[in-house]
Amino acid sequence: MFYKIKSFLFDNATMRQTVAKNVFWLSVSNFGGRFLRAAIIIYGARVLGTTEWGIFSYAISLVTFITVFVDAGVSQILVREFSKTPDPISQRQVISTSFLLKGALILIGVLGIVWLGPFLTSIEGVKALLPIVAFIFAFDNVREFGFSIVRASEKMQWEAGLYLLTNLAIVVFGFVFLRLSATVGAFTFAYALGTAVGMIATLYAVRKKLMGLFSNFKFAILRSILSSGWPLAISAVLGMLMINTDILLIGFFQSAHDVGLYSAAQRIVQLLYILPAVINVSLLPSFSRLAHKEDEKLQRILELTVPFTFLIAIPIAVGGILLGGQIIEFIFGNSYLDGTSSFQILLLTILIDFPVAILTNVAFAYGKQKSLMIYSGIGGLSNIILDLILIPRFGIVGSAWATLFAQVLSVAYLWRVIRSVSRPKVLPHLKKIIVSTGIMAVVVILATLTGAHVITATLAGIVVYTGMLFLFKEPLLKEIKSISAV
Repeated sequence: MFYKIKSFLFDNATMRQTVAKNVFWLSVSNFGGRFLRAAIIIYGARVLGTTEWGIFSYAISLVTFITVFVDAGVSQILVREFSKTPDPISQRQVISTSFLLKGALILIGVLGIVWLGPFLTSIEGVKALLPIVAFIFAFDNVREFGFSIVRASEKMQWEAGLYLLTNLAIVVFGFVFLRLSATVGAFTFAYALGTAVGMIATLYAVRKKLMGLFSNFKFAILRSILSSGWPLAISAVLGMLMINTDILLIGFFQSAHDVGLYSAAQRIVQLLYILPAVINVSLLPSFSRLAHKEDEKLQRILELTVPFTFLIAIPIAVGGILLGGQIIEFIFGNSYLDGTSSFQILLLTILIDFPVAILTNVAFAYGKQKSLMIYSGIGGLSNIILDLILIPRFGIVGSAWATLFAQVLSVAYLWRVIRSVSRPKVLPHLKKIIVSTGIMAVVVILATLTGAHVITATLAGIVVYTGMLFLFKEPLLKEIKSISAV
């Protein structure tokens, strides 16, 4: 039994087992790491209060905004090109060329934060944090590049350990510095130290892959990366407009207090986005190998993975909306309750975002980068337009509605793109999931009416929903069981 478990968790045997193994480790990495980080974020939000927490959130959102420009699709292309060739020399050339390009982009990003950052905000507290934030930006981007090398090698167990270490360092430094000085400056400095630990550990882990870093640079590969990367870069920038400009525009039209409220609600929803992202990263190497070669096999994978995301997303969205106020109060405290409506609206986006994480990978595997650019453009530009219309009138609730409507418009287009290369049957798999969710919702409502604690109501909902899936003999559960038996 021990050797079977060890083989499942650390070896790449079959495609199904490798994907399952990678999903497991990325789940451990992301859920474990994010929950570790959530501990310090919740503590920090409570200690700093809505205004100072809003200042920190705005600064980090600015980093995220610039990070999208810096990546330029380099990480995705590295994974795709590395997976395509078994030749070690070619793999090193891909890594070397990608790394040097990424390094140049990171330098440009750091200069942008330090020199242009002060002109992008009117919140004085944010300007004082920009030098520290520039280090966070650099450390995180170098670490993420190292993670791309790990993903390309399909050794997600390495990423799990490194990501957990990074977040553990952030938590430890965060608690220590907040105890010494409960200020946003101290918290930001602690965050920077934690990301530095993660970067150093990651570079050490992939040191052998970085051998010959300068001697293996190839202009031909650089041209290929730039040719393939520009649609991804534009797509990522436009996609970022759909997700990350909310905080920046709220900060422009509203106060740091409002930024803090919206950021708290958004943090919970972003934590939920981890699962489709994990599946997405795990499937990219497989999609890249199957596209145009084994289309039917790729479609069968889609008919399992897309419904699986709904199996998780639908009950989370419904349960979260029903318990929205209790969840916000339990996690962040009474001072954040005004963000409940935004939280409930944002929860609806997971019904869209969960499957989209997989669909974008399929489009990328089939070389539909330009279609992804259009998809992101629809979402990003419509989100900005709707934000500009709705935030001045409705505040943070208007921003939440803008995000939801923008995602609906963009995903409608993305499904058209996917159906041009594959026609997975998804709706037939959702009937039992929807019925089970309805029964779960009744139980959650009854639990709430009887005054049950939010944890009790949540656990009751999980038990009932899972029980209904087994009672209805949901086929996806059998598939999960077959994977675990590999």
